[in-house]
Amino acid sequence: MEKSREPWQQRYADKVTSAERAVGRVRHGQRVFLGSGAGEPQSLLEALSSRTDLNDTEIVHILTLGVATYAEPRFGDRFRHNAYFIGPNVRQAIAEGRADYTPIFLSEIPALFRTGRVIIDVALIAVSLPDEHGYCSYGVSTDIVKAATESAHLVIAEVNAQMPRALGDCFIHVRDIDFLVASDRPILETQHGEPDELARRIARHIANLIEDGATLQLGIGTIPDAVLPYLSEFKNLGIHTEMFSDGLIPLIEKGVVTNSEKTLHRGKIVATFIMGSRKLYDFVDNNPLVEFHPTEYVNDPFIIAQNDKMISINAAIEVDVTGQVCADSLGTLFYSGIGGQVDFTRGAARSKNGKPVIALPSTAENETISRIVPQLKPGAGVVTSRGDVHYVVTEYGAAYLHGKTIRERAMALIQIAHPKFRPWLFAEAKARHLVYADQIEMPIQTPVYPDELEQWIELKDGSRAFMRPLKLTDESLVKDLFYKMSADSIHYRFFQILKTMPHEKLQKLLTVDYGADMALVVLQDSSEGTPILAVAHYHTYQQTNFAEAAFLVRDDWQGKGIGTALLNGLVDAARRNGIAGFTAEVLLANHGMLRVFHKCGYAVESHLQDGVYSLRIPFAKRKPVRTIPALKS
Repeated sequence: MEKSREPWQQRYADKVTSAERAVGRVRHGQRVFLGSGAGEPQSLLEALSSRTDLNDTEIVHILTLGVATYAEPRFGDRFRHNAYFIGPNVRQAIAEGRADYTPIFLSEIPALFRTGRVIIDVALIAVSLPDEHGYCSYGVSTDIVKAATESAHLVIAEVNAQMPRALGDCFIHVRDIDFLVASDRPILETQHGEPDELARRIARHIANLIEDGATLQLGIGTIPDAVLPYLSEFKNLGIHTEMFSDGLIPLIEKGVVTNSEKTLHRGKIVATFIMGSRKLYDFVDNNPLVEFHPTEYVNDPFIIAQNDKMISINAAIEVDVTGQVCADSLGTLFYSGIGGQVDFTRGAARSKNGKPVIALPSTAENETISRIVPQLKPGAGVVTSRGDVHYVVTEYGAAYLHGKTIRERAMALIQIAHPKFRPWLFAEAKARHLVYADQIEMPIQTPVYPDELEQWIELKDGSRAFMRPLKLTDESLVKDLFYKMSADSIHYRFFQILKTMPHEKLQKLLTVDYGADMALVVLQDSSEGTPILAVAHYHTYQQTNFAEAAFLVRDDWQGKGIGTALLNGLVDAARRNGIAGFTAEVLLANHGMLRVFHKCGYAVESHLQDGVYSLRIPFAKRKPVRTIPALKS
């Protein structure tokens, strides 16, 4: 009869030892894996660093929060670090050539270990206390720790009584650990400060891209954290992300994040590691709402794409005017890493109604350097290719690049650059023939897009449409609108028969300063590429401080209240800019537009001559809405 196996408790006791004795098993020339992020095994690392008899020991890991003593110059040849993601604690060592950097997608690191292309001799990890069945949780960091541990020849675990028992595919049995070191140390914490106004402005633009029922990935950084407060009025959001921090907890408590509409792991938050405060660690402890899975699963683009409405939000260092994204280096200086940016960008792009977002401030170094650039710095690496990029967001708005020409990309990115750098970027793009040779030059004082004028409008049939200021990048959409108009509508707008609208004419309509000149468009919804249904302009004459207004509404959308909404929007913008009133020239036969003007709520002075009504509408003269007499035919 086969002898019964010893209970795990007995085997556990046999494996318990001190940190010094455990790391004493590390030999010269071995590769040692170190647990990630807040899950760094602090006691084991301290014991390893204190050894003076080691040489040529390679230490590999992704980002860690602790002090990287092994990367200090005083250790000489005893240790050499290889970073799969560069954190602040090893950045200087890599810059000085005392440590290495391996650029790789986070989803693909585990395969290095499992295939033996990178052999892990020893894994130093931190785990929770075992449960009644002998299983320890990887706690705050499953990420690449699970693959490294399962591939290692020797596993040494710091069993920390303060490590939360996370749930999911994140457990290791005591039998699979060679040495156990008891610990009761606080888990490393990271505090995220309050986002500044710049981060909040970027976050507002990102929030405008999110809709109810979306599933979110939040990358590391201030901007992803800043998005969370703007989501408090959303419904049934879900989370599938590499990591999250404390900012997510209020949205869960408020019922905003329910995961109820996720199409993969419905009802569950899926993550691979967390970094934050003790409150966060207590929140995930034994919490069935949160599932931790390894990066080869969470970051797999094919898994990510199974979440409908997947929104990925990742940061960048700089973006060139063709859409290439640098996220891991400052020129030749390696700064961070590829991480999961490409994994989630590609996954969100393949998701049904998904949106990959790259976010960055428009400038650096106190507004002395533009982060939208003509070309990336020499030595800068392309992390996300121009073919992968969809949305790029700065504090000045969102640029949609996917499927766009180089010319359209350049114009869109210049529009969200800092205004003082736009003329320079435009000149550089023109010199490289990236934009039209006759493109109207941008003034030195370039206008700032007034995003406060963006709004949803209710139409007469109960549907909604989205109204926003015209953008220079709307050229193709306005062109499409023109060719959908009837001959009569074109005649009403331009007072002549026009059969074509070439670039040289069209760009004049698109060049507005959002002050003395304003243009608003109405679209079916707020997503990029949605057809324009209507456009309205005003142009101010300095002598009179009155602005001439003109409208163009697609024939099949007339009579729904769009003209009235556009006029109200133009009036609001004009009054903000100190304009005294509107004038307009309206053909006698254009009954619809005449009704819109006469119902505007202001006194309308009109004069008919040669079949054209000349209207003058002073904003100082309000009058009640009244029925106007029948128009002359």
